[in-house]
Amino acid sequence: MSDEPKTKKKKGGGMKMILLLVVGVVVGGAGAAGGLYAAGFFSPAEEGPKEDPNKPVLVLAGESAEDVAKAHGGGGGGHGGGGGAAAAAHGAPHGKGIDLPTPANPAAYQATYFQLQAPFTSNMSDTDAFAQISVAVSTYYDMRVIEAIKTHEMAIRSQVLMMLAQQPQEVLDTPKGKQALQGKIRTIINDILKQKTGYGGVDNVYFTNFVIQ
Repeated sequence: MSDEPKTKKKKGGGMKMILLLVVGVVVGGAGAAGGLYAAGFFSPAEEGPKEDPNKPVLVLAGESAEDVAKAHGGGGGGHGGGGGAAAAAHGAPHGKGIDLPTPANPAAYQATYFQLQAPFTSNMSDTDAFAQISVAVSTYYDMRVIEAIKTHEMAIRSQVLMMLAQQPQEVLDTPKGKQALQGKIRTIINDILKQKTGYGGVDNVYFTNFVIQ
């Protein structure tokens, strides 16, 4: 009978040892898992491609294109400075740049207009006459598009003048010819913006003066 208490005591001690081992394994495992998580072994699955912060955004009706640009980090001139290079790096696959589409419901968005300061003057391709045109543009996107036009106006002017010199007078004398010229200028501006900043954004081109002499 005297041996029984000793036997029970030994069994109790064994149970305690097992419990301590289990607790140690659980705690140790949790610590190891935490260490692995911190090291990145259990990091969540990578998200899809994120929106480029340098990409101009649409301006809702009643909003300010400048305020929207500042809210998205443009600072009133995002494409004109370092933001342009970043946009080209992030948003221009194979160096082609990205077209920013005209919204399906333009009435819901705010158009911003910009007049290029100096007129374009060039001789015609088939006569001694010359054309002098003043150009304005519009965009439904934030002020970064206008800032990009200001920054890269020299490149824009060069390409527009080269194109204008190739136009015959008899074509530009017609309404259809003038409309076609608007489309060509719009394409030139957007192509240069895409090349320089990664994004276009010009919705339309307007003639504020058009003289052929």
